[in-house]
Amino acid sequence: MTKQVQQLDRVIIRFAGDSGDGMQLTGDRFTAETAQFGNDLSTLPNFPAEIRAPAGTLPGVSSFQLHFADHDILTPGDAPNVLVAMNPAALKANLGDLPRGADIIVNTDEFSKRNLQKVGYTQSPVDDGSLGEWRVHAVPLTSLTVKSLEGFDISKKDAERAKNMFALGLLSWLYHRPTEATVKFLEAKFAKKPDIAKANVAAFQAGWNYGETTESFSVSYEIKPAKLTPGLYRNISGNQALAYGLIAASVQSRLPLFLGSYPITPASDILHELSKHKRFGIRTFQAEDEIAGVGAALGAAFGGALGVTTTSGPGVALKAETVGLAVTTELPLLVIDVQRAGPSTGMPTKTEQTDLLMAMFGRNGESPLPIIAPSTPSDCFDAALEAARIAVKYRTPVMLLSDGYLANGSEPWRLPEIDDLPDLSVDFTVEPNGDDGETYLPFKRDPQTLARPWAVPGTPGLEHRIGGIEKADGTGNISYDPNNHDLMVRLRQAKIDGITQDIPPLTIDDPEGDARVLVLGWGSTYGPIAAAVRRVRKAGGKVAQAHIRHLNPLPSNTGEVLRSYDRVLLPEINLGQLALLLRARFLVDIISYNRVRGLPFKAEELAGVIQDVIDSE
Repeated sequence: MTKQVQQLDRVIIRFAGDSGDGMQLTGDRFTAETAQFGNDLSTLPNFPAEIRAPAGTLPGVSSFQLHFADHDILTPGDAPNVLVAMNPAALKANLGDLPRGADIIVNTDEFSKRNLQKVGYTQSPVDDGSLGEWRVHAVPLTSLTVKSLEGFDISKKDAERAKNMFALGLLSWLYHRPTEATVKFLEAKFAKKPDIAKANVAAFQAGWNYGETTESFSVSYEIKPAKLTPGLYRNISGNQALAYGLIAASVQSRLPLFLGSYPITPASDILHELSKHKRFGIRTFQAEDEIAGVGAALGAAFGGALGVTTTSGPGVALKAETVGLAVTTELPLLVIDVQRAGPSTGMPTKTEQTDLLMAMFGRNGESPLPIIAPSTPSDCFDAALEAARIAVKYRTPVMLLSDGYLANGSEPWRLPEIDDLPDLSVDFTVEPNGDDGETYLPFKRDPQTLARPWAVPGTPGLEHRIGGIEKADGTGNISYDPNNHDLMVRLRQAKIDGITQDIPPLTIDDPEGDARVLVLGWGSTYGPIAAAVRRVRKAGGKVAQAHIRHLNPLPSNTGEVLRSYDRVLLPEINLGQLALLLRARFLVDIISYNRVRGLPFKAEELAGVIQDVIDSE
């Protein structure tokens, strides 16, 4: 029979199951297929913090949401059009997010009495009529997978594990995804276990064939490729983009890259990725703790390398003293904080923007440093380059604030032209710089940047003293002089303040120039805010948007921009940290909108808030 093919402009799919069901792998492969096809896309992985949460329970549910379209999109989507539920827990945990009329593909094999009772169902919702608002496709995924693999020399348990590939094959048929790359991926992933590789490929193909032949799915869907700027694209996550940005910064600065890091969710993937690229001269050191990681990175910076340390909020707290040492020794150091929900251990796999005030003030004494926040997964590449540029030019540690949403989310990234990357070359001091031509003054400053010289240890004639105790201006000798300390504190602050002249002004998206409400954001809120602004404008509302990349120092025109609008709305995934800073500095009455749920904002939610602010004018 010939099945109907329906054209769509976009779709949102969520794969959900037990944390052992391979939902992240399934989502990753469907994303790769979609990227290969040429759709614009955005993803939202969501998984438990426990290594293996109790099977079949609500805390153990792992999900992967993918939004793909034939046009430019900005978020993983507010609500899925399709839910693939591998068990009762996955259905119950995600049902509240589904709009009426959405499709639910249910693995009925897992809806046993025991599994239903684990999540509070007295009877199967597939059979009791409670899912009448949705289009339910009851598919025995597990038994179909096992049956399709009867001819393979593998255990029943291994056969059952391949059910995620059966589901992936079915969804690949349903949305006309290319399949060749997934077959090659499975063959490579299980190259050392050829029977398992063949079984997974067979399960994947069986799922595709099931969609083609069953009467359960009479319609398949086609989403045409998006019209993107011509170029070479790849799918990339925020952590991958940060890693590649650091490698590019190393190449462009001609400095060896040294990463001193302790594994911590959600930053660990940067360490994993960089460790694969030793051919570029990258050195990675998995330290025994957070303090050792940053100490090694600072030591590498002292030795003339591009020193980097990666962590999340709890690690930033532990690194604080050494970061303060980097401030006072005035050495370039990149501190990458992939923020997560806190306090303390908090919710390690969930996202937040709650480390801004710690980045600003979380060190003893007056210890200012620049802070940069990327806005999208692919923007993490450029943010890493910018952080390195500022660090080496101004001889200062720089804090880069990513978060779990950016780190794990992905989108298409257009590979930049090598010639377009900034030149970050460093001129090390190799000769004495004193007026007598024989003395080396380690704290004699560049008159423009106030940066001190950077001399590689062992350079003849440039021996100098350096440490954590306050240094005399110019000579760097230990000094307890009150006036000198006041001078050094002000010089270090002036150096950071001066970076304002070396960063772009804050740009405003105000198409007609007559909006009275400005929506301001920073970091990963860019996508949801921009999508919400689009919705409001489409409905006839007038609203401007601006997004802050450099959080310290702020762009030079920040105050002017804030005072140009009657109302300034600032959504943050914290309790108003940037709003606090802006109110204090510019005396502007910021309207805060705050949610601390471990999840990104939804565009529909923000559109409603924006409209309320416009209507209150």
